[in-house]
Amino acid sequence: MNNDINANLLETGNDETERLALEECVKRQRFDQRVSVLVIPAGRCELGVKFARLGAQVIVADNASRQSEVEGRILASDYRDSITYLGASIGSFPDNAPGEPYDIIVLRRGLCSMPYEQARHIIRQLLLKLKIGGRLYVSILGLHSELGDDYADFDKPVEQRFCKLAPRLIKKYDITNEVCLYSERNLFMLLLEAGASVLRTLTTTHGNVKAVGVRV
Repeated sequence: MNNDINANLLETGNDETERLALEECVKRQRFDQRVSVLVIPAGRCELGVKFARLGAQVIVADNASRQSEVEGRILASDYRDSITYLGASIGSFPDNAPGEPYDIIVLRRGLCSMPYEQARHIIRQLLLKLKIGGRLYVSILGLHSELGDDYADFDKPVEQRFCKLAPRLIKKYDITNEVCLYSERNLFMLLLEAGASVLRTLTTTHGNVKAVGVRV
């Protein structure tokens, strides 16, 4: 694949961590034609297709209830030989899953739906599914985003922070369960305590937070 196509692929990523993950895939492809990537959850499979275009072998994981939809999107792409669906969520990920150990894991969402201690356990387990030097890209809802407005646990330590959003935000975003919102420092400490080396953290213009960690 030529550099112009690679550049165009990277420019299509609106999410900074996803752009960084695609760049990392390009770098690894120069030395290893067997780059393995896990994307969780699969979403609409756009990110999985972008990785497949770069030559990676991609596992897209999502709840079993979405299997038909996700597999349909894989079949509709031109990369059905490079993308595999796995019925799994971050809270119930199987041992010895296809593609392990991974070079890259992109965790797009889900950590906010559980208390901090559980999230730390999940991150530790995902790190163990990476190759040494593999990278974990995490996105999470921000404490200083709109979702933090009138959030009852705003002033609590992150270890104790787990409650519902303000009623108007529940209605606006249809997030009905308890959530743990994170500051950028909270996400940094989550990865550090789980055993990752933290390469980068950032806060988006909308106040959500993202990080890149490495298995060491």
